[in-house]
Amino acid sequence: MNNVVYPELARRIRANEPTALVVVIDGPHTGATMLVSPDHPALGTLGDDELTRVAARDALGELEAGRTSTRNYGPRGQITPEDLADSPAVRVFIESFAPPPHMMIFGAVDFTSALARVAKVLGYRITVCDARTVFATRRRFPMADDIMVAWPDEAFTKHGASLGASDAVCILTHDPKFDVPAIQGALRSSVGYIGVMGSRKTHAKRLERLVEVGVSPVDLARVMSPIGLDIGARTPEETAISICAEIIARRTGRAAQSLSATTGAIH
Repeated sequence: MNNVVYPELARRIRANEPTALVVVIDGPHTGATMLVSPDHPALGTLGDDELTRVAARDALGELEAGRTSTRNYGPRGQITPEDLADSPAVRVFIESFAPPPHMMIFGAVDFTSALARVAKVLGYRITVCDARTVFATRRRFPMADDIMVAWPDEAFTKHGASLGASDAVCILTHDPKFDVPAIQGALRSSVGYIGVMGSRKTHAKRLERLVEVGVSPVDLARVMSPIGLDIGARTPEETAISICAEIIARRTGRAAQSLSATTGAIH
């Protein structure tokens, strides 16, 4: 079975597909291996159907958290101390291969370059999207993994379904023809962070347009604008740090003063 599991593992890693490698490292069926993914049936077996089922379930949990761990079971997947007392232990190693978080940045502006550089240091896979061919170029954004000369609906058709809690959408444009559809696309996804650049006055007008096109107050509450933490950022680089700091704070549930929750001048 390993001659099937490891080539498929390599394929999934190259394709940035989340997957967990599960291996029995001690006990009956040592060396038995399987792959677990939220998008595919389990590939392989650990030698016992019940052990395979329980370990696959636990592996999905570890994969969602991005953790690698070792678990102890009974030979048929027993997990309670009473069940394990009279059974030989089975040690199972679970290694998570979670793809890097994805940041989609809409608008090929100076702030985009700074944000892409900072986010890249933090391990994000970067997509830059702008409908203007002259601005959305590899020369301007060499750090981006993907540059799309496209409108927001095209970008979300390609990436929207794969966006999750660890991902981010940052909209840095000031053009209603572009930023309103970008916000709508982001809200239709399960992305964990949606931030939009602009002054309070600009955002108030943007909210009016979003309400006009049918966006609900519940959905609007997901939008962080003005984007970033209130750290007095002025330059593109400082602004990029404030945006990434806000993303981290939202993801970890830490209290931090966002510009969207304050009043007065941004700068």
